[in-house]
Amino acid sequence: MSELSKSSVLPILAIIVPCYNEEEMFPTTCPVLVELLNGLVTKGKVHQDSFVCFVNDGSRDRTWELIYTACNKHPTRVKGIKLATNFGHQNALMAGMMTMRDACDCMISIDADLQDDIAVIETMVDKHHEGFKVVYGVRNKRNTDSFFKRFTAQAFYRLMHRMKVKTVYNHADFRLIDKVVVEKLAMFGEVNLFLRGMFPIIGFTSTEVYYDRKERLAGETKYPLGKMLNFAWDGITSFSTYPLRLIFLMGVFIFILSIALTIWAFVPVFSGKAILGWASTVIPIFVFAGLQMISIGLIGEYVGKIYKEVKARPRFIIETIKNSKPNDNE
Repeated sequence: MSELSKSSVLPILAIIVPCYNEEEMFPTTCPVLVELLNGLVTKGKVHQDSFVCFVNDGSRDRTWELIYTACNKHPTRVKGIKLATNFGHQNALMAGMMTMRDACDCMISIDADLQDDIAVIETMVDKHHEGFKVVYGVRNKRNTDSFFKRFTAQAFYRLMHRMKVKTVYNHADFRLIDKVVVEKLAMFGEVNLFLRGMFPIIGFTSTEVYYDRKERLAGETKYPLGKMLNFAWDGITSFSTYPLRLIFLMGVFIFILSIALTIWAFVPVFSGKAILGWASTVIPIFVFAGLQMISIGLIGEYVGKIYKEVKARPRFIIETIKNSKPNDNE
């Protein structure tokens, strides 16, 4: 446990909430989470120093102003982190986890829209008391999604499975993780983050809790189709070189096909029915196209591995931290 909780068996819980343009939703989200924490403290489930940390991811509206006000209103229960610009959901989540890892014993990540059912947070805490280091929040069903979103999401998880990427089916970023898991996560130096694929490969004892996802109460979704597709592509390219291997296999197939076409092209030559210049034009095109694709695929395998090793750009830059310490008025 952290230095703050050595005197108690109760864990200090931090709820990490990334926020981007959540001016409409924040007045609902903050009181609900504060009340939830107060309830868990009263029931003796978590330490009285437990808190909610809102991470402002470069919002263009009044989100940070609202977070700052909430920090003043609840100085012991609410903390705020302001990023210098918009770094994206995954980076904002990482900023919250890395910044607050020494102030808690376990943390729960949840989106500000509260579509994930906060009622199961108590169950997550109970599972942590049982000894589980990671507790994944998993959706029971996708009835609230459109047909297109439901189809593409299921196709994505199946594709990740076929590419041998470890993911938890129907799990997003609603999870509880122990401090020891966060410490191991800090060892990963990747810039293009895909946390859904990172936690399963860290290991430790894990379990799942199931819930029904709700409709968004206010504001607009922060994951329109374009962002969803980019997020899925980041997940695939960050954890698998399988797309590059497909190029290589395609090159092998075309090369074998070119050999078959070569044989087929020479048959008319021996029968005296060949079209002059056809074989000498078509065969080299197929042969060299196949060889080029094989070469590109092999080079791509190495480029993919190098790509994983040379990510060194900062994942986030923090401008301000509010209530990072007791009586902090920054």
